[in-house]
Amino acid sequence: MVGLDLNDRRVVVVGGGSVAQRRLGLLIASGADVHVISRAVTPAVEGMATSGQITVTLRDYADGDLDGAWYAMACTNEPDTNAAVVAEAERRRVFCVRADNARLGTAVTPATARFDGLTLGVLAGGQHRRSAAVRNALLEALQSGVVTDDSAPMAPGVALIGGGPGDPDLITVRGRRLLARANVVVADRLAPPELLAELGPDVEVIDAAKIPYGRAMAQEAINSALVDGAKAGKFVVRLKGGDPYVFGRGYEELEACVSAGVPVTVVPGVTSAISVPALAGIPVTHRGVTHEFVVVSGHVAPDHPDSLVDWPALARLRGTIVLLMAVERIEQFATALLEGGRAADTPVTIVQEGSLRTQRVVRADLSTVAERVRAEAIRPPAIIVIGPTAGFTAGAPDIEPSEAGAR
Repeated sequence: MVGLDLNDRRVVVVGGGSVAQRRLGLLIASGADVHVISRAVTPAVEGMATSGQITVTLRDYADGDLDGAWYAMACTNEPDTNAAVVAEAERRRVFCVRADNARLGTAVTPATARFDGLTLGVLAGGQHRRSAAVRNALLEALQSGVVTDDSAPMAPGVALIGGGPGDPDLITVRGRRLLARANVVVADRLAPPELLAELGPDVEVIDAAKIPYGRAMAQEAINSALVDGAKAGKFVVRLKGGDPYVFGRGYEELEACVSAGVPVTVVPGVTSAISVPALAGIPVTHRGVTHEFVVVSGHVAPDHPDSLVDWPALARLRGTIVLLMAVERIEQFATALLEGGRAADTPVTIVQEGSLRTQRVVRADLSTVAERVRAEAIRPPAIIVIGPTAGFTAGAPDIEPSEAGAR
């Protein structure tokens, strides 16, 4: 297996269907001067040509098309055409991949992946499914930290990592990789606890839980833990639920680190404001139904002097409203929206512990949501979705609230 430097070198791809389409991305990423010759191309290949990433010639392959090529790919669904491309490549001493029968070409495309500056490639003698399976396993092992590519310790600093909505599989690849290399982890209550179980015994875990209306680690203490750990020469991960910057005080923590001269890496997370409704079968937007969605913190009541939300303006919107941290004050939020003009029959869906095995979904409308929340004993963490799409049921879990609560 050889890593070819194709930057600014002519590569000819014969065929413009789905097989060629899958291979063009890596060629473009390598900086190759890519020329596609085909009677027809897929819309995606056409888009690559329109954007100037490749050149497309719409005609049959002809002998001589490989003139000046450093590398070639025969990707048509016509064995005779592919054989002719390979034959010309042989004469011109150009390595050629034959997609329909790898053994009849002079090169084989490995199953590849990129990981933090590494390029992984697996060859299995043309057995593409086998090479892809091994490639995927290697990549997952690197991403999860089971296999490490660098024995050197991480440089002292802080990584602010969004852990996603709760399911440990929904943390980002980069987040999981950096977490596996932490010396200290400062974890929120909503950070996926299963991820902490994967840490080595030498990793210090600091509980930074903020229990709603209960005990909490002061933000100043969290900031100090991050700064002190990094200044002690450790790589500190601040593991948060959702995304660090969506009502997560992530920027406050970044400011504290920057002020103290501590390097910070921010790893965005999958925010619960979008992912949890999606897992309950609710899109926050839908063509022809809503052109906007708004994410609102329910941390303070509408009439609280610290509230920064224009509730009358919010009530006049026709799209989707996603309320976070709103269970305790749902009566006040519903009343504010009703008084502002939102229809009483506006659909509302509440999702408790979204993405977890214990997820519960409760449906209501704006006039009954507070009553339903209390009757079903909904507790944080829960997402409340208000608007037309909250009434969608096509992708909803097929369970009743009482059944969900019993799981």
